[in-house]
Parts: sequence; C-alpha cells; structure tokens
Amino acid sequence: MNNDSNIRLRTILSSDNWQLAQIIRSTLAEFGANHPGTVYFDAATDSLSELFIKDKSTYFVAELNGKIVGGGGIFPTDSLPDGTCELVKMYLLPEARGKGLGRSIIEQCLKTAAELGFKYVYLESMPELKLALTIYEKFGFEYLSAPMGNSGHFGCDLWMLKKL
Repeated sequence: MNNDSNIRLRTILSSDNWQLAQIIRSTLAEFGANHPGTVYFDAATDSLSELFIKDKSTYFVAELNGKIVGGGGIFPTDSLPDGTCELVKMYLLPEARGKGLGRSIIEQCLKTAAELGFKYVYLESMPELKLALTIYEKFGFEYLSAPMGNSGHFGCDLWMLKKL
C-alpha cells in the first residue's frame, strides 16, 4: 500500500488494541485535545478490533520498520445519511509524521469507502488538530456548519464532508 518498504498498512488485529489505544490517547494529550466527548474517554478505544468487525467498516494499522505507529479507518456511524461513512481514529505517533503515512491511510480509507459503495465520507475533529485539518482540506474535505450522525463525540466541534 506504500512504496517505502519500511512502511506497511494492514487491517487491525485484536493484538493491536492496547498499542492503538495508547497511540490515540497520547496523541490527543500531545495536542491538548484530551477532553471529555472525544475518543480519549471512549471505552471503544480500548477494543478497536471488536468495533471494526461491524459490516462496512475497516481499520488500517500503520507500521514503520515493524512498529505500530498509528492508524485510521472508516465506520458507518449511527444516523449518518445513506451512502455516508465516517473517517475515524486517524492518529500517528510523532516519529511517523511527515513520511506520507497519514496520506496513505486516508487514501486507503477513501478507496475502501468507495469500494464499499459509500458516496460521502464525513469526519469530526477539533481546532487543536491543525495539521490534520490542513491534510483533510487537501483531500477535498469541506467544512460543515453542524455535525452529522450520532458519534457521541460532543467534544469535536469541527465537521467535514467529502464527496467520493
């Protein structure tokens, strides 16, 4: 999925749960975005592999030199309009940033969403995650004035949508 032989994307395994939960929480804390209403406090963060067994969902784990350094996925979040999925839990450790991994994960998520028949990809974020927002904008995500669906993440106050 990436031309660099030191970089690998693969689907999530149950053995990845603990490491991914640590990456998500440490990244949110790093940017001061570890507040209520985010995945930081979401119980599902500790068992991502179980969450992503849902039909039309998938989570990609990013490895750099054999070490798990982050991931991201798509999920058919409750109450989203038909044909829409959510880009979720996109996080990378500092050592993995700037290597094209985030771009690779997003590209794979968008490709998979289209293959699964989705027409739109929605995401929720926060102003603290400025770099991620810039990357989403480059992929053609556009800001919305209100949230869609029912993610339960009331701590996210920025919403974006991309037509596939």
